[in-house]
Amino acid sequence: MTDRIDILGLSRRRFLAAAGSAAGTGLVASGARAQPENLPDIPDEAVGRPFPEARLEMPLPPEQRLGWCVVGLGAFALNHVIPAITRSQTCRLAALVSGNAGKAARVAASYGVPDDAIFDYDTFDRIANSNAIDVVYIVLPNGLHAEYTIRALQAGKHVMCEKPMANTVEECRAMIEAADRADRKLMIAYRAHFEPHNQRALRMKTEGAFGDVKLVTGDTMRPLDLSRPRDEWRVLRDLAGGGSMMDIGIYALNGALYFLQESPIALVASISNPPDDVRFRQVEDMVTVQLRFGSGALANLSSSFTMQENRIQILGTGGTGLLNPATSYSGNDLYETGAGVGTRLVPVAEPAARQFTGEIDHLSRAIIDDFRPDTPGEMGLRDVALIEAIYASAARGGWVEVNADGTMKN
Repeated sequence: MTDRIDILGLSRRRFLAAAGSAAGTGLVASGARAQPENLPDIPDEAVGRPFPEARLEMPLPPEQRLGWCVVGLGAFALNHVIPAITRSQTCRLAALVSGNAGKAARVAASYGVPDDAIFDYDTFDRIANSNAIDVVYIVLPNGLHAEYTIRALQAGKHVMCEKPMANTVEECRAMIEAADRADRKLMIAYRAHFEPHNQRALRMKTEGAFGDVKLVTGDTMRPLDLSRPRDEWRVLRDLAGGGSMMDIGIYALNGALYFLQESPIALVASISNPPDDVRFRQVEDMVTVQLRFGSGALANLSSSFTMQENRIQILGTGGTGLLNPATSYSGNDLYETGAGVGTRLVPVAEPAARQFTGEIDHLSRAIIDDFRPDTPGEMGLRDVALIEAIYASAARGGWVEVNADGTMKN
């Protein structure tokens, strides 16, 4: 495209030279900065320029990317996990596991996964024979997490497991032991740790924007809809492990510990179910819980399968941070309130969807560079232990003390 300077009959080089001459002859307006004597030789035609400083880490070459196998092709895997793998800097989609052969074939064809890299649950263990698979992502109902995580580790693969880690503390421990025996990484998919608004809120808290943080509140709720296949298994205790606290309340629980950067020392909880609602014959609807921390801070949390809310608030002596929504797949917002600030929407450059590629790339980098993931199996065990303590407190009707790993003292 013709440059505006060229229209005036001057090339860029001639213009710069002329500007330099003008500076020496007093033609530059008073107070203007003179051009340096040795100007760079800027080309006035299309040429190759030096490699710019990359603002983001460059992706790995295709042949160096780790092969990921996705186990379970439900709505979450198809709408979020697999697209995130294809957008990642470190991964490639290498294999699929599904009990629905037709669905698996359709997904494989869409993403270029070869036919011999499609497995079902009967042939799952054959992933051990595939050198194309480095990491297995378990996207199954909670009650199946332990079995397939352990089998994947025994096959020599690293594992990303959806949260909650498992239904019981014993299962979580067995998963960690299997990872240790196999010398493989085990990461729990706490995506909010990689969500830009949550990360920004933690940085602000750490930098003192809210003063001395005394209280974190978290309300994570969503209506359970049994007309959707993705919700059907969530009312069955053997598959779900629990109700709203296990399914969505874990976001508020993990979030409170993420922002306070400590584990609680005691908690008290209450459970309420609507009468005669068949959805809650095996699992709970509404849970409220208060956690007490050694620092003196408190957390008040709630979860429900019959209401709609998704917010986490950090309250300190110098202000507050409000994530609302806090842990949605997209559209999250962060607000700050404080003296001299009023209430403002905190600008966050990256979109919330970055959380999916963020956690996937994090595990890949942990494998390649051999470091401990930020959300390891021990974090998953702690949260499952705390949920067990929450259920125990609600059953007993009183406070229970907990250890640093979340297990009950009494």
